[in-house]
Amino acid sequence: MSVNSVEMTLENFQQLALEESKNKLVLVSFWAEQIPESVELKDKLTAKVAAAGEYVIHATVDCQSQAQIAQQFGIQGLPTAILVKDGQPIDGLSGPQTEQDIDAFLAKRLPKPEDTLLQQARALVSENEFNQAFSLISEAYQLAPERADIKLVLADVYIHTGKIAEAEQLLATIKMVDQDSEFESVKAKLELASEAADSPEIQALESQLEASPDNQQLKQQLATQYSQVNRHEEALNLLFSLVQQDGSDQKSKELLLDILKALPDGDPLATKFRRKLYTLMY
Repeated sequence: MSVNSVEMTLENFQQLALEESKNKLVLVSFWAEQIPESVELKDKLTAKVAAAGEYVIHATVDCQSQAQIAQQFGIQGLPTAILVKDGQPIDGLSGPQTEQDIDAFLAKRLPKPEDTLLQQARALVSENEFNQAFSLISEAYQLAPERADIKLVLADVYIHTGKIAEAEQLLATIKMVDQDSEFESVKAKLELASEAADSPEIQALESQLEASPDNQQLKQQLATQYSQVNRHEEALNLLFSLVQQDGSDQKSKELLLDILKALPDGDPLATKFRRKLYTLMY
């Protein structure tokens, strides 16, 4: 039995049906050994909600040993499953069910995969774990590319991982009706990040490099400055050009690898430059 699946008895009936249902959905499956269809439905529901323990408790009722509970719910026949919220039945299944029937029933009440990913990404963002949040919110965006709430979190993560252009493009797709206080907050972050990405120090180094385009030390310094303000692609291009020119340039290679390590898992930029580096080495 999965971690969020429990047997309902008279001893825990009130706790599950009344108390627990205030915080989570309680899915009650009624079954009896002599009715195979009820056992099948119980087992299918156990499997399908096993990963949704944050949202639902699956309570199973053996109608042979817990007849009083079945009577409390007014069960007329098996198989039967009932969803309980705040102590009240809100939905149910009765009779043999196909996989599609069960999936449709659960989809009405349980969070969609993108909702779970969004919630997890928000939690990581609140802890400033932007690299970890990147893969989750990117996956949510792939599942629901039109949702403004997902776009805003992705744009926020883009800003904190140096993808200023991507954040700007994404914010531009958010409709006026969805431009709420969160939108304004992310937009303000983008403006600040854009200003920081072109600091006087960077401008000075760019001018020096323009005057002395073959200066290796200037390129390394500028690449370091770029990486500090999350202009990772420009930094990587500079460093890769140095490694490409001189395979023994260990410092440039180490700087390049440090930037790649700092990028989020699954970042296309990291994949691109690892491939380029691999091709150069082999």
